[in-house]
Amino acid sequence: MVIASPACRSCHRTDGDIVLDLGEQPSSELFPKIDEPGPDELFPLRMWLCASCGLAQLADDADVPEEVVGTEPAALTAQRGEAVRELVAAGALPDGGTAAEFPSPHGGTWLDLLAGHGFTAVPREGGADLVIDGCFGVMHERDQDRAVRERTAAVSPGGRLVVQFHSLHAIVAGSQWNALRLGHYAYYSTPAMIGMLGRAGFTVTTARRFPLYGGTVALVAGRTSESPAVDTAAVDAVAAPELAAGMLRPGKVGALQHSVRRTAGSLREMLVAQRAAGRRVYGYAAASRAVSLLRLADLDATLLAGVADASPGKQDRRMPGRDIPIITPEELVAAEPDVVLVFVSELVGEARAALPEIERRGGTWVDAGAGR
Repeated sequence: MVIASPACRSCHRTDGDIVLDLGEQPSSELFPKIDEPGPDELFPLRMWLCASCGLAQLADDADVPEEVVGTEPAALTAQRGEAVRELVAAGALPDGGTAAEFPSPHGGTWLDLLAGHGFTAVPREGGADLVIDGCFGVMHERDQDRAVRERTAAVSPGGRLVVQFHSLHAIVAGSQWNALRLGHYAYYSTPAMIGMLGRAGFTVTTARRFPLYGGTVALVAGRTSESPAVDTAAVDAVAAPELAAGMLRPGKVGALQHSVRRTAGSLREMLVAQRAAGRRVYGYAAASRAVSLLRLADLDATLLAGVADASPGKQDRRMPGRDIPIITPEELVAAEPDVVLVFVSELVGEARAALPEIERRGGTWVDAGAGR
C-alpha cells in the first residue's frame, strides 16, 4: 500500500520530501526457489525525510515477509565488543545490575559480553537497569514513535538505554543508496535520534561513533526527569558533524539520488566487458543491499553467474527479482571464477580468509558493497 501523503513514523507530521526513489523493487527477504521463475511481486521503495523532526524513513508500507535471523558478519561481532569495552571504560553504563535486549533480524547479542561486566540477563517485559537495542533492531519497526517508547519504558528507574544504528551521515557520505530497503523503516541521523529519545522523555548522555558500515553510532540515554549527567563533548563530537553535513536537510540527503544511475550503470558496463572478455563473474553475500543494485543494473545470470552465501536458508534459491542463483561457498570455489563481487564491504576480508582458493586459482575479489 502506497501512502499518498506520508506521515512521519516518529512525530506524525506530514511535511517532508522524497529524497531517494529506487522505483519498484522486490522484497529483499523473499528468496524464491531456483525453479520458481516469477515474476516476483514489486513494491515502491522511496525514502522520505520529515521536515519537522528530520527522520529519514520509508515513504511507503508494504506487506513483505518476516525476516529470518541472519548470519552475523565478523565485523559486526567485533564492533559490538568494542562498543561494550568503550562504554564500560567511560562509565557510561550502570555499574552492573540487570540487562535486557530487544531482538533484531540481524542477529547477534550484547548480553554475553555484558555478563562479563556484572550484568544479569532478564526478560525485557519486567524492566532492566540496562536496555539494549544494539543490533539495529529498532529500524525494523513501522511505528517508530511506539518502538522508541517501548524501549524507554523497559528501562528501570536510574537505568540506561543503548541504541545503535547505521548513521544516515555514513549512508550519504558513502553514497550507500542501496542501504535503502523494504523492511528497514527508518534511517537515523544522530540529531534525529536525539530528538526521538527526547520526545520519549530521555536525554542522551554520551555517544560513540565506530567505523563499521562507514559509520555506526551508539547512543546512551537516561530519563530526563532524573537529570542524568551528560558528556556534552562526546555527544557533540558525534552530532555536530552530522548537523554541519546537512543531515536534516532534504537537499543534502537527496544527494543519494544522484549516485544511483552512476553506480548501477557502471556495474553493468563492467560485467558486460567481463563477459565479452570471456571472464566468469560471480558474487558473494546474498545481502539485502544487493537486491536493488542487481535490479537497477539489470543483471541476469549471463552477466553474474551466481551469488555465494554461507546461509543455508538462502542456498538453492535465487536473488529476488532476478534469475541469478544463490550457491554455496564450496560451489563458488569449484566454479573457479575470474572475478567475485562482494556485496557487503565488511565481508571482503572475511571472504578472502575463508576462501583462499579463489585467489590461488587466479580469481580477484572486488568490493561492490557500497553505492559509489
